[in-house]
Amino acid sequence: MPQWLKTSGPDFETAFSALLSKCREEKGDVDGVVAGILAAVKEAGDAAVIGYTDKFDRLKLSPENLRFSDEEISQARAACDPALVKIMEEAVSRVRVYHEKQMPSDLLYEDDAGVTLGYRWTAVQSAGLYVPGGTAALFSSVLMNAVPARVAGVSRLVATLPTPDGVTSPSMLTACSIAGIDEVFRIGGAQAIGALAYGTASINPVDVIVGPGNAYVASAKKQVYGTVGIDMIAGPSEVTVVADGQNNPDWIAADLLAQAEHDVSSQSILITDDAAFGERVNEAIDAQLVTLKREKTARASWDQHGAIIVVETLDQAIGLVDLIAPEHLELAVENPDTLSDRIRNAGAIFLGRHTPEAIGDYIAGPSHVLPTSGTARFSSGLSVMDFLKRTSLIGCTADSLRSVAHSAVTMADAEDLSAHARSVSIRLNME
Repeated sequence: MPQWLKTSGPDFETAFSALLSKCREEKGDVDGVVAGILAAVKEAGDAAVIGYTDKFDRLKLSPENLRFSDEEISQARAACDPALVKIMEEAVSRVRVYHEKQMPSDLLYEDDAGVTLGYRWTAVQSAGLYVPGGTAALFSSVLMNAVPARVAGVSRLVATLPTPDGVTSPSMLTACSIAGIDEVFRIGGAQAIGALAYGTASINPVDVIVGPGNAYVASAKKQVYGTVGIDMIAGPSEVTVVADGQNNPDWIAADLLAQAEHDVSSQSILITDDAAFGERVNEAIDAQLVTLKREKTARASWDQHGAIIVVETLDQAIGLVDLIAPEHLELAVENPDTLSDRIRNAGAIFLGRHTPEAIGDYIAGPSHVLPTSGTARFSSGLSVMDFLKRTSLIGCTADSLRSVAHSAVTMADAEDLSAHARSVSIRLNME
């Protein structure tokens, strides 16, 4: 059974705090284990990657077949349902158009002192895309990682695709082909992150690693940060639905289960101002669970991590949402913009009763790679910005340097950095 909370209850704050702090993923000594894997990959390269892939994925590889061949990818695309291929192409088009609108502009101007100032944006040269293997073939994640990188102008895209027991869905390789990924390797886990970060004889290193994964992948990304850039440290997926009693309970139940079926660690939260509606949603969830292909996963997620929070007014939901800072937020209310404008922390907001979160997973446009575990307080979903660098531009003429030199020299002298002062003054014979 999900946890029930009422803001009017005497112990609400304690119970709500416990809900927020509850760990939803068994970690154990993940960081220590991952550190050992990364050290081995850095030292032994291909041999370590091949050894860990044999150990964890039960797949024996060699340096010659770490990478999927062009022929294998072409065969997979030929084996994929043509209707699905067409839909993937439609999704890529929609995601591309959305992210093209995100591209920032360069700036160059001359200030009042005559100094030329500005900045320019350039893409990283290469990016590694971690595609989660998990228990489902999430080909949509390939598209949602790759398209923003391509739009940003990344020259080389490398994907790591876990293939336990050597099995992969044709849809995964088809998505790699449609998204224009240059290299696809049949490896996963922390060893894949290490290979992307440090490079091996068979895998050239990249500049940025993006994409979600399990606790081991998240730890690996955290530990290689600095050697490479990363997008975020992703945790289990989550959704918060704010819904009034005017909704169809079957719709809201389906939305909550759509998140629960991802993983037993996923979290689905309903916030409503109508307790009776909350009961109807819970009953609808029980009825729908038995129809799901992933019933066991969804049931465990809902029973262990699900919650129904009854508020006195929908205004109370705003503060709760900002504390949860959910990855996905649905506002299934009459005037969603009124609430949305007042919410600060959410990875993505789905506006209105006819906007299920699942539409964002596949076809809406924004990347579905979003901050989890409350990190929407300070981070954003994957975008072109994760693949771009901003370089400042500064240019002085003799006259404009003279106009600001005295201040620079004075500041340098105050910091006892005489070489700094001289590098300015020597150009203007100020010594």
